[in-house]
Amino acid sequence: MVLRDVHKGRVLVIVLVIILFVAINILSTNLLTNAQIDLTEDRLYTLSEGTTSILEGLEEPIRLRFFFSESVATAYPTVMNYARRVRSLLKRYESLAGGKLTLEIIDPEPFSPAEDEAVAAGLKGATTATGETLYFGLAGSNSTDTERVIPYFTTERERFLEYDLTKMVYELAHPEKPVLGLISSLPLEFGPGGPMAAAQGQSQPYFIYEQLKDAFSLRPLGNIFDHIDDDVDVLLIAHPGELGEAELYAIDQYILGGGRALVFLDPYLESSSYMQAGVGGNLPSASTLGPLLAAWGVEMTGDKVIADRALAHRVSVPDETGSRKVTDYLVWLALGPAQLDDRDVVTADLETLNLATAGSLSAIDGATTRIEPLATSSDQSMLMDVGTVRFEQDPDQLLRGFEADGVVKVIGARITGPVASAFDGPPATDEGQDGDRPAHRNQSAGDINVILVADADMLEDRFWVQLQSFLGQRVAVPLADNGAFVINAVENLSGSSDLISLRSRGVSQRPFTLVEEIRREAEDRFAAEERRLQAKLDETEARLRELEEGSGDAAIMDQTQAEEIEAFRQEMLATRKELRDVQHQLRKDIEALGGWVKFINIALMPIIVSAVAFGLAAARRRRRIRLTG
Repeated sequence: MVLRDVHKGRVLVIVLVIILFVAINILSTNLLTNAQIDLTEDRLYTLSEGTTSILEGLEEPIRLRFFFSESVATAYPTVMNYARRVRSLLKRYESLAGGKLTLEIIDPEPFSPAEDEAVAAGLKGATTATGETLYFGLAGSNSTDTERVIPYFTTERERFLEYDLTKMVYELAHPEKPVLGLISSLPLEFGPGGPMAAAQGQSQPYFIYEQLKDAFSLRPLGNIFDHIDDDVDVLLIAHPGELGEAELYAIDQYILGGGRALVFLDPYLESSSYMQAGVGGNLPSASTLGPLLAAWGVEMTGDKVIADRALAHRVSVPDETGSRKVTDYLVWLALGPAQLDDRDVVTADLETLNLATAGSLSAIDGATTRIEPLATSSDQSMLMDVGTVRFEQDPDQLLRGFEADGVVKVIGARITGPVASAFDGPPATDEGQDGDRPAHRNQSAGDINVILVADADMLEDRFWVQLQSFLGQRVAVPLADNGAFVINAVENLSGSSDLISLRSRGVSQRPFTLVEEIRREAEDRFAAEERRLQAKLDETEARLRELEEGSGDAAIMDQTQAEEIEAFRQEMLATRKELRDVQHQLRKDIEALGGWVKFINIALMPIIVSAVAFGLAAARRRRRIRLTG
């Protein structure tokens, strides 16, 4: 009787578990659509607060079309895994957008209307080894037919996947051009000839100015202003002239109020000397922002420039005989990927930045801001007096006075954090104007966001782009990524605070670092034995060749020689077998390690869960038997 009741109880428990399981699935499907557990080290599948804020605040309906040639990509596991991550994130975007974002997943099969749609949207297909075309991109549009596209999701930008997706959504939700305020003494609009050349119809605007004009709504502020409008999204300050107290105060208050700025200062502008006449004699050789840098917690070397032997440009100069030679010009620098921060979206994809007579940035003691380097020198550098460079431009003379100090120097940096005003209050103005002035800000509304570069020569065409004329049009051939750096920085700063806050994430393709470490240790253990056996084998083979060559005719070989040769042959065979055993043991250990890793990842957790379940069931059964007995 007791056993029958126990059996009925088990059946009832099983039925209740099944019902509970189905109910939980139904509830989770309908009520917990946004719930997830992300156990990855870099939180790859957890959206940042900035992305969540942008998605939840969408007012503009947005349509995203994810094109992925799944049937073609099945032979490429890396692409398949990355595509699953992209698709998973896009579905999260859709679920968080409150119905304002719709996602379409399209497989553009060859010669289908879907493939035509992918091509029309601007996607770039990758040709596989079998000649098929693999599409893996995203097209977005809004209600006003503004379009944005990611032509192909490359694994090189996987760290910035969330940033790229969120940037697309943000730009579709805010399709108007950002306003870029401009403060500069450089003749960006006219080129080296300045307004005089423009009056003669010979102006050649800086190429970076033309790029900025295409991408943003430019608003030059001139040299005299006492405020910066709130609708200015980003302030570009490029080698300013001597700004007065009113202008510096306006910049100070703009930054404290949440404005962002991209600033190019220079301890020595190389182009100042030969441009002087063309721009009206007002191009300063150095630039500064007075007390603002100290308020932002940073200082720049005002009388020294960086000389770097490892990054120096090679230049052609005349020698003593009148011919030309190629040598290092220490103060012209070519920064490579090793000197550019690959974790910041502004510099992550850049290959080269060309600079000339750049200064060095450093944090001030007690600063409340964070100085995050974006571009640096190498440790084969030193600080050289501006006067030495200005009056002694012979590369060989600079080389003779060079002595590296072993310190990496910061040339460009992102400055973030809370700051106080550089001023106690507004500057004195004409009577009657104070009533129109906004209230003085003593502290920043939040963290400021300023990108500061200690070089302005990098904006000039000759340092980064080669311009050619073709059928009456200027054709630009970039030699470095200076222009891309400026555009990236302004785009990044012109986004919302939520977008700017996004940083690089990890990648989904992670190596088994522990496995690799154990593998290296195993190789080290066997390497010494393998080298010993290989040396013994080489010695045995050499001795065997000597005996065989010295024995002459095999027919008259004496018994002693034959026995010695045979003994060496046996020793050689034994050594080879021992060497094979060592190599086999190494592979066996590595394979065993791999097997354990697979077992832990695949089988161990289910076994533990099952064991716990069986243990709980057994304990419950014993307790029920005790109660009924």
